[in-house]
Amino acid sequence: MKIDSPPRFGLIHVVRRYGPVGGMERYVWELTSQLQQLGYPVTVICERCHVEKPEGIAVYELGEIAPRPRWISLLRFSKRVARWLADNPHPDWLIHSHERLDSHHLTTFHSPPFATIFERSWWRLISVRVAMQLFLERRELTTPQHIVPNSQFIKQQLVHYYPEFAHKLTEPIMPGVASSALREPRSVPADGGIIGFVGKEWQRKGLPLAVAIVAELRRTRPNLQFWVLGPAAADVKHLFTGWQGGYQLMGWSNQAHYAEFDVLLHPAKAEPYGMVISEAMAAKVPVVISDVCGAEVHVKPDSGAVLPLSASLGTWVRAVEQQLSRSEAVPQFERGWRDVAKEYEAIYRDIFENDFK
Repeated sequence: MKIDSPPRFGLIHVVRRYGPVGGMERYVWELTSQLQQLGYPVTVICERCHVEKPEGIAVYELGEIAPRPRWISLLRFSKRVARWLADNPHPDWLIHSHERLDSHHLTTFHSPPFATIFERSWWRLISVRVAMQLFLERRELTTPQHIVPNSQFIKQQLVHYYPEFAHKLTEPIMPGVASSALREPRSVPADGGIIGFVGKEWQRKGLPLAVAIVAELRRTRPNLQFWVLGPAAADVKHLFTGWQGGYQLMGWSNQAHYAEFDVLLHPAKAEPYGMVISEAMAAKVPVVISDVCGAEVHVKPDSGAVLPLSASLGTWVRAVEQQLSRSEAVPQFERGWRDVAKEYEAIYRDIFENDFK
């Protein structure tokens, strides 16, 4: 499908890793694909494209940079991007960043601001690393005309830590959900079931708490299975000391296993959005999550449960048990990536018509 009138501008998206290899990266991958289908000329600047380059999108790889120290990696990448833009001028093209740049018209903020470090002990602030991370973050926010948070949670944090940029913040544009296999209606055995956990950053996403919840549930459901996707088995196997089976450490996989889950458990400590939550609900899988996930706005009572992190272990156990014992189907969550592209289109047009330089 093409837009009614051809666009008067092109779009340059900047992301270090291009391809569906992470939450933010999938967001960029799906968005650029939909924008190209809407008729926009799309160019992507990245360190490396991790999949076959998509037809119709120009992808320029600037070369991978050592990931540590992180602030040096970010600074080097931004300099490479600035150099590429100087060597390859694109008049009437908007630059949409997903990284710590200083040469963009708008930026999408995918994660909690680094400025949350001000909530920690004062001695953690005394380092070159912290100073440079804060510098790069403020520079990213200072440069563009618009800042797009990917959830209401992130927007609130940005307003709190950077009130001087509040006027630049748009309404959040949350991720879309690709179609996937649906969980077939079925009754979960009273002594079993499958609970799924998905996330590479397993500590932040609450795997230790999830392990404790499932271990408690297995007292009354001895055949309950816990599938952990994302982290390397060697990194998390210690969490299962004392278990006699009942779990699978499946590592990272591009294969969607949601349809095989009976519940998705996601007790994250901090989660800007949590695409695994909306993806699970799109597969008609009930979810039990913490209240610091951006996607919690989509979790209605008939889709699962949202609990405060301060809830007791028993409260978490009862909430998951309730979902395992449910008889009614979960309504399918729907939000297409075309909808995400259309929401960005409105912002692009506003920049081009009112602020473009």
